[in-house]
Amino acid sequence: MSTSDTARKLTTLQKLILTDLAAALLCALFGAVYERFSHEVYSYYMLYAFAFPLVLGVLPLYLVSTRPAPLPKRVCWGLYHAGIATLTVGSLISGALEIYGTTSPLIVVYWIAGAALTLLGGLLFFTRLIREQGRAA
Repeated sequence: MSTSDTARKLTTLQKLILTDLAAALLCALFGAVYERFSHEVYSYYMLYAFAFPLVLGVLPLYLVSTRPAPLPKRVCWGLYHAGIATLTVGSLISGALEIYGTTSPLIVVYWIAGAALTLLGGLLFFTRLIREQGRAA
């Protein structure tokens, strides 16, 4: 990997990390404000919605930035981040419904779709890594 490729990789990953950090902070702020006005009714879905972009977004991006592995394709990160966004929105909606005191059978669609998109993005990335390691050997 050349120096310009390494610099491009870090710049791209730094932007993605900052985006995920901003999403986590916005979710934490939204959850705090929402629960402040929820008349002392709390939801763990709402409290911990920030964890999806933080744990599934920032942590893997940081690990990729410390490795000499190639930068994942845009499709991989697009699917992966769409999954993270779906899980986050599903958590926020689940929390809002829980605070309101109701449930919906359609909420499970968020969890299934989010998990599927996240796994598909990760699978595409690891498939590419294995393919490129096979070419290098």
